[in-house]
Amino acid sequence: MAKVLLVDTNFSSGPIYGALIDMGHEVHVVGNNPDDYLAKVSPNYWNLNYADTDALAELVRENDFEYLVPGCTDRSYASCVAVSGGRFPGIDNVDAYEAIFNKSTFRTLADKLNLPVPQKLAPDLHPLRWPVIVKPVDAFSGKGITVLHEIDAPALEEAVDKARNASLTGEYLIEEFVEGQLHSHTAFLKDGRVIQDFMVQEDSTVNPFVVDTSRVLSNVSSKLRERLRNCVEHIARELSLNDGLLHTQFMSNDDDLWLIEITRRCPGDLYSQLIELTTGYPYVRSYILPFLGEQAPDLDCTLRGEPIMRHTVTLHAAQSLAYLHFKLAIQIERWTPLSLVGDQLKPSPFSRVGILFCRATDQQDLDLIYQKTLQRNLYEIRG
Repeated sequence: MAKVLLVDTNFSSGPIYGALIDMGHEVHVVGNNPDDYLAKVSPNYWNLNYADTDALAELVRENDFEYLVPGCTDRSYASCVAVSGGRFPGIDNVDAYEAIFNKSTFRTLADKLNLPVPQKLAPDLHPLRWPVIVKPVDAFSGKGITVLHEIDAPALEEAVDKARNASLTGEYLIEEFVEGQLHSHTAFLKDGRVIQDFMVQEDSTVNPFVVDTSRVLSNVSSKLRERLRNCVEHIARELSLNDGLLHTQFMSNDDDLWLIEITRRCPGDLYSQLIELTTGYPYVRSYILPFLGEQAPDLDCTLRGEPIMRHTVTLHAAQSLAYLHFKLAIQIERWTPLSLVGDQLKPSPFSRVGILFCRATDQQDLDLIYQKTLQRNLYEIRG
């Protein structure tokens, strides 16, 4: 049994916490919100803002933690990088982290490796094509993002200010806005090679910059999968990445492919459970093992293909919460409530009602449920 610090208390890190407990470890959690799920359920909760890396480093020193495990936020992984200094397995060095996490430096890396990414544009030059997208280099959940469809200096200045205000560093990025279907490619690396990967369709029904609906794709062209594997393996070799998860969002349109962003932390909103419920692959365990100094297994098993949809229930506009009224009879596999009756809910991405996992009878039935969800016609939120 090892003494492990999980750097996150959000509900999305619940499966990570549970897996560590099942493995027999003494698990501590750290975060500054006592109302978070893991802050409530863990007997070893440290009320501390892990963004304060000096305080986190002191906590780690004083308690002799043997391992650090990042949770499901970019900040948790960044803080682990800051305090690790190469002492804890599975955590990349600062240079590798910055090359991946910062959207601007990632574009530079992609250009060096000749990877497909949207064209980066200088703020003082008229772009060769419109529309363009302006975004912070280090924010998440769609915060600070603006799409501009035509030349408009005042609008561009406003978009830049919005992006700067949402950035921790005040830095922003302007690039061509590419259109197509958003996907994620979630892969596990071992010695710089992909040993297992999954493709997920990702959609937005409320906020165009926040994914709220997704499903695992079973019929992916071998050409597309091979291109993505080559991309992540080139990145892994260039940055000498540790074994473990490499998660990429990308846009595709027919034969065109653009990498949008990449991360090494576990994706949020219980993404791990979408993979596990659909395929049976031990996603969370494979994520954890490199941080414990162990290698993710080369599993020789037949993966399932269960018809599962993940959907985050959110709102266009502020309102109170009374109940959800479903317009279609569905099989709810899991429901994780994130708000209470009577709560005053804010528009996405600032409030979420809950996370729904829905099981269909077959892929055709899943198509129907998925389309109903995209049309905002699966349920109504009553206030």
